[in-house]
Amino acid sequence: MQPQPLIEALAIEKFYEAPGENRIQVIAPLDLAIRPGQIVALLGPSGSGKSTLLRMLTGLSQPSAGKILRNGVETKDPGNLAIVFQSFALFPWLTVQENVEAPLEARGVNKIERAERSRRALDVVGLDGFEAAYPKELSGGMKQRVGFARALVVEPEVLFMDEPFSALDVLTAENLRNQVTELWADKKLPTQAIFIVTHNIEEAVLLADRIIVLGRNPGRIRTDFEVELAQPRDRKSPPFVGYVDYIYRVLTQPDADPGRLPSASPKRELHQMLPHVRPGGIAGLLELLPDPGQHADLYRLADDLGLELDEILPVVEAAALLGFLTVKEGDVEMTALGYRFANADILHQKVFFREAAVQHVILIDRIRRALETKSDHRVPDEFFHDFLDEHFSEDETKRQLETAILWGRYSELFDYDAAQKRFFLTEPDPPAAHA
Repeated sequence: MQPQPLIEALAIEKFYEAPGENRIQVIAPLDLAIRPGQIVALLGPSGSGKSTLLRMLTGLSQPSAGKILRNGVETKDPGNLAIVFQSFALFPWLTVQENVEAPLEARGVNKIERAERSRRALDVVGLDGFEAAYPKELSGGMKQRVGFARALVVEPEVLFMDEPFSALDVLTAENLRNQVTELWADKKLPTQAIFIVTHNIEEAVLLADRIIVLGRNPGRIRTDFEVELAQPRDRKSPPFVGYVDYIYRVLTQPDADPGRLPSASPKRELHQMLPHVRPGGIAGLLELLPDPGQHADLYRLADDLGLELDEILPVVEAAALLGFLTVKEGDVEMTALGYRFANADILHQKVFFREAAVQHVILIDRIRRALETKSDHRVPDEFFHDFLDEHFSEDETKRQLETAILWGRYSELFDYDAAQKRFFLTEPDPPAAHA
């Protein structure tokens, strides 16, 4: 039997009235429970309402409809909660200890107890000895540790964190994540649960016991699952990579069925999902990447192109699926095959794409094999439709077939007769790419 939720949202939604009878729906009705003993991570694309949901759960904003229970009781009182923000939000005129004491002072705690509890909180985050320092004397990582100490000093039932590591450099952020994980595992954090909003997929899989992924327009829960990996977690392990890939797929396929969670086995999925991108987009992305052996930061690449991360991810996923690049810890690197594809003429680009698609894309390989088996080299699309709709929704099945047709035509593997709804082989076969 699961323990009673510390915070439970029942059919909460957020909307704003608009002229006439319309309204702007930000968060669709949803249910969500935060239970003791868990780190919960909330992911979602930009505009999905992550911060809006956090504000409703913490009482900073009231839902337009639905209700929120705290320890089983409906109330608008936020209770004993604390929030760590992306910005450090320290008072520059106060010392480190005075900054940490500030929430206790606001609650009327006496001076002796404030001093004792603040020193204890600073010791937990590794800042003992810096009590008399001012924020301007601290590094970014140390300032965020002060923010953690200030949140922990009130001993909150639930510690909320809103992108707490995003303003830090990579190494500092990694150290702080590791410290939070260790303190939580050792039960040294004076809180019963942690709720973290993040845009970093690997960060969520590293930290969380449970991950919630939001969709947008309006914000809604697309998937909510437990992360069944022991701590500490290995980024390179197949199960870890499986969770990351699953979340990428959910984020980059907003209209698709989220599908099943990855198994612990790294076996190839029989219902592999094709990213809905054009071959020209893949070629264009590869032209922007440095030569093989050099990495490009995925987040910086998206920023340089003026795109949101979830806009570029499908192209990256498609190129990785075809073996043209690799993705590791937020970095992309073009493979030797990707380099040859990007620098080939149009004819040979099609040949490289053809061979990669047959080797790596299950649906395209099955279509090609079925066509070669038939004496007239023609197969109705209904055959593949039946295969796909065991795993995908009706709309996603159609999109999968549309993408397969696009890729098949581009690479001259096969063509499609829309009037008769049949695939057929193209002749003659293109030359091999190895010449």
